Amino acid sequence: MTDELLALAAELERRGEAFALATVVRCEAPTSAKSGAKVLVREDGSVQGWVGGACAEPVVVREALQALRDGRPRLIGLYGEGGRALGRTEGLLEYGMTCHSGGTLEIYVEPYLPKPQLVLVGHGPVIETLATLGRAADFSIVTLGEDPLPAGLAPLGLTRRASVVVATHGDSDEEVLDRVLRTDAGYVSLVASRRRASAIIERLKQRGAPPEHLGRLKAPAGLDIGAVTPEEIAVSILAEIIQHRRGQKLGGAEPESPATVAVRIESRDPICGMTVDSVTAKYRSELSERTVYFCCRHCKEMFDQDPERYRAAL
Repeated sequence: MTDELLALAAELERRGEAFALATVVRCEAPTSAKSGAKVLVREDGSVQGWVGGACAEPVVVREALQALRDGRPRLIGLYGEGGRALGRTEGLLEYGMTCHSGGTLEIYVEPYLPKPQLVLVGHGPVIETLATLGRAADFSIVTLGEDPLPAGLAPLGLTRRASVVVATHGDSDEEVLDRVLRTDAGYVSLVASRRRASAIIERLKQRGAPPEHLGRLKAPAGLDIGAVTPEEIAVSILAEIIQHRRGQKLGGAEPESPATVAVRIESRDPICGMTVDSVTAKYRSELSERTVYFCCRHCKEMFDQDPERYRAAL
């Protein structure tokens, strides 16, 4: 199973797909999963592998999806009754293992994200310097000329992890930006003076560009650091891209629109008290036109035997 998971991980990485790998690093009986057990979680929440049953998997999937959103690994601990970790636990995310009376699982969750994409449209020293700096910062660089732009953009499949910088310096600025802003690119900017940027934005409005598209455009491109030379301008643009990716709001920076993430609604299993993701919960029952969610089949069966007994826990 481990070999199959690692082969799948290698294939996903080759295809540039994000995933998280969770590994059991410590366990105390009784647990069904043992040290070294692994599970691979993809961005759609699908799971391959095994790190435990109904108590463990929902927690691992939830933390794995969060790791894919913030890009940070995490160590999680699931503890049964009397199994709470002692001593220093800084950095450890603790959960109760409520489906049985004992046992401990500590699981390391690590996200694997494709290199962030930096698409440079146009030409000139700013674009050339951005390509050099972007490679040094471990971006995947794509450079496109103005013509034929549609053919160059189509196969890229721009996602919210992509950043696009437009520096066409010509009459095609509006067409290029209009096309790019129709993609899902997370960051789009225009290399131009403030006066020229304002004029281009007005022409985009005249072309019927939706306000929500224009709200995503950063023009002129780059943080205001007093940059003068093309090299300094390139530095300011890359710094702005990094700021956008990391979600930090530094002093003087314009507020960014948060990236759209999948909505996950959490509920409480009335039998064991475990937190359950209502969107993906496999087991559920209806009570007085209300849906009740469970972490496992056993909890659902207990509830269905006497629903009124557990009404107060809802």
